[in-house]
Amino acid sequence: MKIGAHLHIAKGFHLAVEQAHSIGAKSLGIFTGSQRAWFKKKLTAEAAENFKTSMKKYGYQPSEVIAHGSYLINLGTPEPVLLAKSRAAFIDEMQRVEQLGLHLYNFHPGSAVGGIETDKALEQVAEAVNIAHSRTSNVIACVENTAGQGNTLGRPFEQLKKILDKVKDQARVGVCLDTCHLFVAGYDLRTREGAEKVFKEFDQIIGLNYLRGIHLNDSKREHNCRVDRHENIGKGVMGLDGFKFIVNEEKFANLPLICETEEPFDEQIKLLYSLIDE
Repeated sequence: MKIGAHLHIAKGFHLAVEQAHSIGAKSLGIFTGSQRAWFKKKLTAEAAENFKTSMKKYGYQPSEVIAHGSYLINLGTPEPVLLAKSRAAFIDEMQRVEQLGLHLYNFHPGSAVGGIETDKALEQVAEAVNIAHSRTSNVIACVENTAGQGNTLGRPFEQLKKILDKVKDQARVGVCLDTCHLFVAGYDLRTREGAEKVFKEFDQIIGLNYLRGIHLNDSKREHNCRVDRHENIGKGVMGLDGFKFIVNEEKFANLPLICETEEPFDEQIKLLYSLIDE
């Protein structure tokens, strides 16, 4: 299993790789720059090369890293100015992922903010992916499920499916599932049976072949509350049985399984590995 954590890049992309190695992570998540800035500092060739060198040094493959999109991007907005900025930032981030030699980029679909029909907003998200695909060569855009608060897109699997169906290059699109988002959106992962049912439903509606990664996060908030509040593994309300199912499922063996929680990451990674049946 490729269990890891989302790590900071403020001091250098290559240092995130070093940290991943030091905490026993077999996968990692990173931002491509400041997640709170529309336009990021130019990614230098030196920084990209240092990252690739560090990846090789510590034995990480591009398939074991997920780059995470900025929280500012809203590809489902009805506001023309915000949509233009979001699309530009989306393309820029996908190009940065490519510059780093990576392939997986996960993003939140955004929100219709009450000013556009849901299906139209979902089509806009797919359109943005198609545009970004035309400006990049091999990056896989992985849409992430959401908690479903307010007018946020991407809570039910059916909405993710509608986005995927409108993407022209099916080889370069996928899904990154977040366990906390699933739980607070109404998908119950508290038991093995519940988790098995959730992933079976995902397979029936979307297909496990589209699953490119999983964010392993416990939840501070209750089931089906639609409020996204991550908690460290084993410290929230979800328990461990659902996580035990995930880390023992052979179908997920080669997927990056990323904790988006708080320190200490090494303890949570060890805990998750301890759940694997011998």
